[in-house]
Amino acid sequence: MNILVLNAGSSSLKYQVIEMPSQVVKCVGLVERIGMDDAIFTHEKEDEKHSEILPIKNHEIGLQKVAQTLLDAKIGVINSVDEIEAVGHRVVHGGSKFSKTVVVNKEVKESIRNLFDLAPLHNPANLTGIEIAETIFTSAKQIAIFDTAFHQTMPKEAYQYAIPTSYLDDHKIRAYGFHGTSHKYVSEKAIEYLGVKSKKIITIHLGNGCSMSAIKEGKSIENSLGFGPMNGLVMGTRSGDIDQSVIFFLMNKLNKSIDEVNNLLQKESGMKGLTGFSDLREIGEAAENGDEKCQNALDLAAYRIKKYIGSYAAVLNGLDAIVFTAGIGENSALMRELACKNLFFLGIDLDLTKNKIRSKEIREIQSKDSNVKILIIPTNEEIEIAKQSYDLLK
Repeated sequence: MNILVLNAGSSSLKYQVIEMPSQVVKCVGLVERIGMDDAIFTHEKEDEKHSEILPIKNHEIGLQKVAQTLLDAKIGVINSVDEIEAVGHRVVHGGSKFSKTVVVNKEVKESIRNLFDLAPLHNPANLTGIEIAETIFTSAKQIAIFDTAFHQTMPKEAYQYAIPTSYLDDHKIRAYGFHGTSHKYVSEKAIEYLGVKSKKIITIHLGNGCSMSAIKEGKSIENSLGFGPMNGLVMGTRSGDIDQSVIFFLMNKLNKSIDEVNNLLQKESGMKGLTGFSDLREIGEAAENGDEKCQNALDLAAYRIKKYIGSYAAVLNGLDAIVFTAGIGENSALMRELACKNLFFLGIDLDLTKNKIRSKEIREIQSKDSNVKILIIPTNEEIEIAKQSYDLLK
């Protein structure tokens, strides 16, 4: 079965064609800067890489470009769109309604639409990807895989907020957790790698969006993201945890509108707000060259990770392993070093030499004196999406 995995962002479109159940990746690609005249399109098949700059005004044109490339005689991987039997879509927010992967229908699309306000950077683009794919891959089943689904196992004391219960009962205001596809994938890989020694794990997903999960015996019992995907850790442009009083102050004293505050916390805060940069590579380089703002931002972000490691170790009542994953988690030795610094009390001791070795394989980076395993596990949300899509349809 050929499965096209689509991850539609606000201005990007990532895709892979994966043959299941063998999990053979036939091609990978990315459309960046959608809406611009100088959008970037890249497509890789085996060792061949094709890239071009062209105007891509919207997601529909972007997905049509993807379909044309998949059919291309030289760099394509299919002879007809009918060879794509399923399209697996990453959807960020599934609310309390979706605890598992589903075949998309009218009701599912309406539910995704109703959650736009809770994931304004993601759900609208996710739905657009679904609706356009339906018009191009007409014989394929459209499958929705929700980032929130893995966290439906969180206990009530973890997901309920201390506000009147009617808001939970009537309006489903609660913590949902996010990046579930990634946390599920890497926690299962950690359990497979470590075996019986991995009942209590903290998974740390660090990218432009960041989150942490407490995993007990394979199930999520906590996640640092909540009602929407913007609290918890310091992110590329999102603030993470903030005192609610700050929001009231911004509105009442500084005359900010609701939309202005939302934009501030979603798009102008985090590492970008602290430094002017949202890319950790630029921040790390500037800090190394003596930029105090950038060094302060790194320290602040690492401090927040350490706070969550401590609290999750308490929730788990022990700790067998911590797992770093996603773009920053897998590639930034600096952030891993800062996040693991001075955690000896919890039995966490990083080996600085192992930490600097780059590899695409699962690897351990703890010292011989560490009681807790420290792992780097490359995430593969696309394989997980393909796997869940295949399991639903087989």
